[in-house]
Amino acid sequence: MKRSHTLSAGVALLLLVLFLPGPLAWAEETDSGTALRLAAMIGDLDAVVEQLDRGIPVDAPSAFGKTALMLAVETNDLATVALLLTRGANVNARTVAGCTPLTFAAESGHIGISALLLERGAHVHDRTRAGWDALMIASRYGIADMVEQLLFRDADPKASDREGRTALMLAARNGHAGLVSLLVDAGAEPESRDREGATALLIAAEHGHLDMARALLEHGADVNARDTLGASALIIASGQGHAALAEYLIEQGADPNLQDRDGTSALMAAVNGGHHALIPLLTNAGARSDLKDNQGYTALDLANRKNDRDAIDLLARVSE
Repeated sequence: MKRSHTLSAGVALLLLVLFLPGPLAWAEETDSGTALRLAAMIGDLDAVVEQLDRGIPVDAPSAFGKTALMLAVETNDLATVALLLTRGANVNARTVAGCTPLTFAAESGHIGISALLLERGAHVHDRTRAGWDALMIASRYGIADMVEQLLFRDADPKASDREGRTALMLAARNGHAGLVSLLVDAGAEPESRDREGATALLIAAEHGHLDMARALLEHGADVNARDTLGASALIIASGQGHAALAEYLIEQGADPNLQDRDGTSALMAAVNGGHHALIPLLTNAGARSDLKDNQGYTALDLANRKNDRDAIDLLARVSE
């Protein structure tokens, strides 16, 4: 019982802090469930039982809707999660932001906790206010075991958040190339588009994720796909200075002379960004230096406007 006394003292200390006036006080109002939530948060099983036996509702929420179960999930405390579920905690409770115990589990990455929540009836399709379900969150953080687990439980790989981004796009944003096979084999579509018309490949290109681009192209992504502004993966990669990725895209058939809605080509994007290493890479791949943007400027004109001597010299060699 020594552990119980020590941890209960910790709960008492936290409660004291809660009631102190001034900057130490929590912004959240205290209520009858505060001690229960604190006990769950620090893993004091005896204190949790004590509060529940006193009649404190197991799902007593904070001002933001967080329950003891959610706090235990966030701290990766499987024993406390199991206890609370045994005592009737709502496995599908929601915060004011729409988060559930399962979406918290997806964020913290505890595969055992998510398995237990699913076994107890967690809704795999529930979403947060931002439109994220557990699969999107696990994909965003690259938690392959959980992604596989959620897909086995019929999570929808085609679902999208409020920005139109799917689990595959969220994985692409953070370079989790190992998830591509899992998601595509389960039905994710490489050519799905978000609200800006971007595919997973375009998102990967923006952030320079070469391995992700490789995985996507191996699974059928269109190397010349364009977003609503007309930008291709090569234009985006060139504008961001991702030389290795740009080289790979060219090897895979990217058209170096596509232009976006403003008339910007990959070569112009490289010049605008000051990415000199990309200039010979693109021109050697057939990028035309005589293309003009919507304002009538060529890549050399843009270099001259910036007084970028290195770019001017590199482009001058092309025209010789």
